[in-house]
Amino acid sequence: MPTRKIQKTDEPARGRGSSRPRARVTMMDIAAAAGCSQAAVSFVLNNTPGTRISQQTRDRVLESARALGYVGTSYATAASYSGLDNVIGFAVDQLATSPEAIVAIEGARQASWNAGNVLLVTQTLGDLVMEPKAIKALVNGGISALIYMAIYTREVELPSYMYELNIPTVLLNCYTADYAFPAVIPSEIAGGQSSTRHLIANGHHRIATITGEIWMQAAQERLTGYRRALATADIPFDPDLVMEGDWSAGAGYASTMKLLALKEPPTAIFCQNDRTAVGCYEALKDAGLHIPQDMSVVGYDDEEISRHLVPSLTTSVLPHLAMGRWAIEHLNLDDHPGRKRYPISKLECSLVKRNSVGRPRGRDKLGHS
Repeated sequence: MPTRKIQKTDEPARGRGSSRPRARVTMMDIAAAAGCSQAAVSFVLNNTPGTRISQQTRDRVLESARALGYVGTSYATAASYSGLDNVIGFAVDQLATSPEAIVAIEGARQASWNAGNVLLVTQTLGDLVMEPKAIKALVNGGISALIYMAIYTREVELPSYMYELNIPTVLLNCYTADYAFPAVIPSEIAGGQSSTRHLIANGHHRIATITGEIWMQAAQERLTGYRRALATADIPFDPDLVMEGDWSAGAGYASTMKLLALKEPPTAIFCQNDRTAVGCYEALKDAGLHIPQDMSVVGYDDEEISRHLVPSLTTSVLPHLAMGRWAIEHLNLDDHPGRKRYPISKLECSLVKRNSVGRPRGRDKLGHS
């Protein structure tokens, strides 16, 4: 049975006397209609292997796509390529979702230019038809090596043509189950641990966390790190202190309000990305609370906004710049796909300590003694 994918339609809008073409539907439109993230829409519509999205979410995405005018199309792939020297290809599924891809590309560019190599970049959107065409264009354009990046950390199932490329290939922010390619990802469990440990070191024992979409590997591993830090400090895990979000400021706001309404609210909140922390800040402000005097807050990702929040946000750096450099440095021009097995390399998500964490004090403002 062929793989099915949802594709946009350019049919003109139907209606009496109407000749204006229908506005193109974007994944953001479908995400808004389905009540999920753009990443979830992309994975569902492209039938991306290795993702654990619930059937309920998949059904909502597909129904929203149909209602907005998408139609199904079949795809097939095939390719076998060769390349030249001094040009490195960089294929990434999404460039516009978040800054991580640009940061990784910059790291790869720096390392490439230091060695006198040129970097060629293409966005593929993980499309089953256009991705192989894009990679073929890179190879036919003269690349001698390829970096393949996924914007969301995950295990990927690469098509056969990737194994047939006669050039060295490195995976960035993704990996395969067969370890056939050198791969680098962030050390997310350690990042979750260090964020939580920092709060524990400042005297907090009732620590909440607001996750991202829990089907994502990053959210799962940051939560694992949080739980490990609590266990190491002999702090009992309380499921009431775990709120599932979707990486958005809105989820950060709503989750923080729920945490404040608990009979015993937390004294600190570990937000699993900086956008969630923005919403957390707003909720605490609306509740008349001050950071860090009444509540300590830690973010994750070290986005630009984290430096400009008041107070500035303690957060962890996603090491995409270092990962881009790592990818270039581990392109072995004497090696080719499938010849041996490679362990997955994990780079540290270092904690940046700013002004949003302090020692806990009385909870009179929260209505508790």
